[in-house]
Amino acid sequence: METALTRLVGVRHPIVQTGMGWVAGPRLVTATAEAGALGILASATMTLDELRAAVRKVKSRTDAPFGVNLRADAGDARERVRIIVEEGVRVASFALAPSRELIATLKDAGVVVVPSVGARRHAEKVAAWGADAVIVQGGEGGGHTGEVATTVLLPQVVDAVDIPVVAAGGFHDGRGLVAALAYGAAGIAMGTRFLLTSDSPVPDAVKARYLAAGVSDVTVTRAVDGLPHRMLRTELVASLERSGRIRSLASAVRHAAAFRALSGTSWARLVADGRALRHGKDLTWSQVLLAANTPMLLRASMVEGRVEAGVMASGQVAGVISDLPSVGELVGRVMAEAETTASRLGGLAPTPPLP
Repeated sequence: METALTRLVGVRHPIVQTGMGWVAGPRLVTATAEAGALGILASATMTLDELRAAVRKVKSRTDAPFGVNLRADAGDARERVRIIVEEGVRVASFALAPSRELIATLKDAGVVVVPSVGARRHAEKVAAWGADAVIVQGGEGGGHTGEVATTVLLPQVVDAVDIPVVAAGGFHDGRGLVAALAYGAAGIAMGTRFLLTSDSPVPDAVKARYLAAGVSDVTVTRAVDGLPHRMLRTELVASLERSGRIRSLASAVRHAAAFRALSGTSWARLVADGRALRHGKDLTWSQVLLAANTPMLLRASMVEGRVEAGVMASGQVAGVISDLPSVGELVGRVMAEAETTASRLGGLAPTPPLP
């Protein structure tokens, strides 16, 4: 299926596997690339050396295009961009809108720039700055999310920009792909659906918690880092929501220290990143610290399998997913369903009027 997305990045299918921290590593990205979709490495939870090693590992396993996701507000964003350029990565994906300068640096090196946005005005801004495409996530998506549903946000963005738009938030099958294309998107991006595959490195016990969840078990909370964050409802989340300010601050400092030790990040860098996150937002310093160490809460679940000690970011689609196919099986299934759905809709074409 050829779309503006497949032509832009050189993949066979208009499907993107999003850059999920601790999840989207070389194993999952390689499987996605080999299946003909666009895999995105999550670099925010990697050191610079780990990022370079991960990129090289994927390149050693496949010749297919793939991308790297990074935080535009990170203090070392320029160093990560340099690695992307030096290693010949095809696509740079951003969790927040990158600066005009970062976009220019990447485009001058021939890298395709695809920021993720959650509002029409953000899409218009990055498009004006030279972004090649945008991923638009509606409120159904996992992780940090907005309040506007994909079905409302997507057509707004499609109408507002003249670059390819990839739809995210609520997608898990071929019917969703056809629906997104009907809205004018050039493809879909999926996170939770790729997390719940046999190629995902997430521990089996954690995957089982996702599969057991219903739609009502996926909630949005500000208790973790002060920003709307969609995740599975767990006792830890309930505990954070019940915690007072002092208890929250103590927990934030403890987790921030653990993340600093693991990532090699200095306290100065951690505080600088926190200040950048706090800018323009009504966040307490405990929330800033929690935001800086949210990767540790995710790591507890996604890497260590300690569901009682970590958070599990999740899109609402977790409530309708019931199996763990391989990535190859998943992509093949989505494309087959899309073809069947499109054929069925073709039979609904208006009947010519009688003479």
